[in-house]
Amino acid sequence: MFPKRLVLLFTLLPVALQGSLLHAGSARDKALKASYTDDYLRLKKRITDDFAARNPAPMTPVDEPLARRYSGQKLIALTFDACSGRNNSYNEKLIDYLRAEKISATLFITGIWIEKYPERFRELAADPLFEIENHGLLHRACSFAGEKRYGVETVSKIGDMVDEIELGARKITEVTGRRPVFYRPAAAYTDSICMGVAQALGMEVITYSLLSGDATPKVPARVIRDNIIKRARPGAVVIMHFNRPEWHELEALKEAVPLLRAKGYSFVRLEDFTLKGE
Repeated sequence: MFPKRLVLLFTLLPVALQGSLLHAGSARDKALKASYTDDYLRLKKRITDDFAARNPAPMTPVDEPLARRYSGQKLIALTFDACSGRNNSYNEKLIDYLRAEKISATLFITGIWIEKYPERFRELAADPLFEIENHGLLHRACSFAGEKRYGVETVSKIGDMVDEIELGARKITEVTGRRPVFYRPAAAYTDSICMGVAQALGMEVITYSLLSGDATPKVPARVIRDNIIKRARPGAVVIMHFNRPEWHELEALKEAVPLLRAKGYSFVRLEDFTLKGE
């Protein structure tokens, strides 16, 4: 049973990501088998059977719930994704800037990025300025209808959703000792079914309310800056990335942060957002 499933999981990966968790196929198979513990398989079966019995229909959710829930306060959550584990996928200067300015932020990190940069991950996880949350195991979007966004591969089966969400969370917990409470799928795309799976696993799906535009190829810093400044609202959740040093988040933030602070905004982690909003 396991070898066939593991081979299928591997072949679904884009070529650029194959082997990013582990260098050799046999070693990768061994690592995946280790993730399929008895307790995990029982959990996966329980959730899969539950959703099969309900036979739910997918429904695209509305935008960011936090933005509505805490819209009365001048708080902004800067969130940064680390997606693939390709070479040169860590923007150290951006992280250094956040530290120098004492800007709290939430980092959504994939399992494949953790495997590629274990020391970097431990360093980030140990910094109280940052909150580490779940960006999935293999950076796949999550949609029961199988819809794709930005060319990112999508998981559409309940069991695969459990793999993507739960194994990504466990990867983080292994290192940090803290289980993630938020999950952001790849491409920040999901539907009500995937949201339900995440909830069954004890996590809330977080997308965004303010799209910075940093992921658009060659977008200049001024566009990212203007997107943030013009769309900033109390309770905004900004989506950006810290795994592409060639992008222009750093230059944009160096201009946007002082302007936002002058308007009375403070920067918080998502977990702080929740506490302040209660």
